[in-house]
Amino acid sequence: MTIRVIIVDDQNMVRAGFAALLASQSDIDVVGEAPNGKEGVEVSRKTHPDVVLMDVRMPEMDGLAAARALLEPPPGVVHVPKVLMLTTFDVDDYVYEALRNGASGFLLKDAPPADLISAVRVVASGEALLAPTVTRRLITDFIKRRPRTGQSVRLNGLTPRETEVLGLIARGLSNQEIAERLVLAEQTVKTHIGKVLSKLNLRDRAQAVIFAYESGLITPGEQ
Repeated sequence: MTIRVIIVDDQNMVRAGFAALLASQSDIDVVGEAPNGKEGVEVSRKTHPDVVLMDVRMPEMDGLAAARALLEPPPGVVHVPKVLMLTTFDVDDYVYEALRNGASGFLLKDAPPADLISAVRVVASGEALLAPTVTRRLITDFIKRRPRTGQSVRLNGLTPRETEVLGLIARGLSNQEIAERLVLAEQTVKTHIGKVLSKLNLRDRAQAVIFAYESGLITPGEQ
């Protein structure tokens, strides 16, 4: 299946470079571009992409506000894409808040071309956490500076197995790795993950990782 992508960035060269790179892949189709968050939301509404590459800092509407508009659409808007944040800093308040709001991951703008292509595929599939080590470092850095949110009570709604799966997601394991660790079929793991996300009202793995830390299920520095 072809992955439909739009690129939202205020730098023309960045958009052109990313578009050319992604369009060269047989399984990726670049269906739109925009120079700011406001237009990015409009383009997304028209083209219904699977993945939106969203710059963090832009004029008119920044990436955080645009991501929120896409991930929490108004009544009547059905399509909700995956959002991949683009940033120049791997420890960024905006990126952390975007992940809390439902962005599926983030990528440094100076990452190797192969990483960009891989990131789009990973985010589109939703079966692994993008850049687990870097994402966990970002999350733990912010968790250390934030008070506990009282989310732990929500863990009570999970079964022991679902809690175990959530912990493994938070440690950065993919579906396949979780299946191997727990000696389960991969489809069974997908079912458990679906129930975890549904019960906790979480959009995807990135939100699940943040929840696991904010609830105290996983503590910063824990492997």
